[in-house]
Amino acid sequence: MTETRENRIKRMKMRSMRRGIKEMDLILSAYADRNLDGMNDAGLDLYDSLLHENDQDLYQWVTGQVASPEPYAELISDISQTFQK
Repeated sequence: MTETRENRIKRMKMRSMRRGIKEMDLILSAYADRNLDGMNDAGLDLYDSLLHENDQDLYQWVTGQVASPEPYAELISDISQTFQK
């Protein structure tokens, strides 16, 4: 059975909100709430892939402590800007 777009976005919002470390819960849930509904399928695919990354790595990428891997560079930059607002 194929996941509907609506269910996929709900699933990703839930995964964004329940990460493991509170900082990433706050950062990713804010980003997901503001952006997932407007993303195209390719953007959702990339974000879904990002959700499989380790929280400690994500936190370092979002805060600029470590450069993010190329496939995620633009997405991480967008998340960082949301976080700083």
